[in-house]
Amino acid sequence: MKFVIVLACLLAVAYAGDERSAVATEEKSEVNPDGFYYTWETSNGIRADQKGHVVDDKTNVVEGSYKYVSPEGVAVEVSYIADENGYKVISSKP
Repeated sequence: MKFVIVLACLLAVAYAGDERSAVATEEKSEVNPDGFYYTWETSNGIRADQKGHVVDDKTNVVEGSYKYVSPEGVAVEVSYIADENGYKVISSKP
């Protein structure tokens, strides 16, 4: 499940444009046996945040968001949750 979420974030970054000069301006992460979180942002405004925790031995919950500016100049922001019911977008702009 984490792979799908990370893949979605990476695809968002890929569609944000080819700005090879962008650099990471913030990066934080923590991984524990019962959960994790990470956040990162780049100099061109791409940002991703994600946190997850273990509910029981068969269930994990992951929540997160990502944002970027599309090649057309539109600010895009997506929030999501992935749990025992699958992946769901909670909100998206535009």
